[in-house]
Amino acid sequence: MSAAHSDDHRRVLRRAIWTCLLAFGFAFALVPMYRIACEQVFGIKLDGTPLDAAKAAATQVDLSREIVVEFDTTVNSKLPWSFRAGRSSMRVHPGQLTEAVFYARNESPSPIIGQAVPSVAPSSASIYFSKTECFCFTEQLLAAGEEREMPVRFVIDPDLPADVETLTLSYTFYNNDLATAKLVATGN
Repeated sequence: MSAAHSDDHRRVLRRAIWTCLLAFGFAFALVPMYRIACEQVFGIKLDGTPLDAAKAAATQVDLSREIVVEFDTTVNSKLPWSFRAGRSSMRVHPGQLTEAVFYARNESPSPIIGQAVPSVAPSSASIYFSKTECFCFTEQLLAAGEEREMPVRFVIDPDLPADVETLTLSYTFYNNDLATAKLVATGN
């Protein structure tokens, strides 16, 4: 093997090692980025539990203003469920711990596991919206034809900018294909 050929192999090996190190570093950096996204956007810890509910409950209620919270529900086309909010909207005081109820029904002849993904609009207000209890924190198993009431408890931070008078809490339910397949395979 010639010296030039040997140098080419070393160069390729060095690049491969650097690429592996960079990929490892990027994967390592995803953990804190994921933690920030979970805590700041979704209001949950990495283990799926809500952030400090006691802190949210201890917030001072601002009786001088009301915020309209609208509810929006969607089901992904691959999930044969119906899903709706108990009320289309409600008025709440910032700092007030509030509960809203949602209903999901499995319209299929088999059990299915679904997962709800929340979002808050306007997105700039999402940091002021904290869920202390939510069906979106865990997967939901519904038997064939089963309907379930699913509450969500939330509080809006009194520091919400004064120009925000309406928030929309949206949920989209998705079929957890892997968990459902495992459920069917084990016969549970």
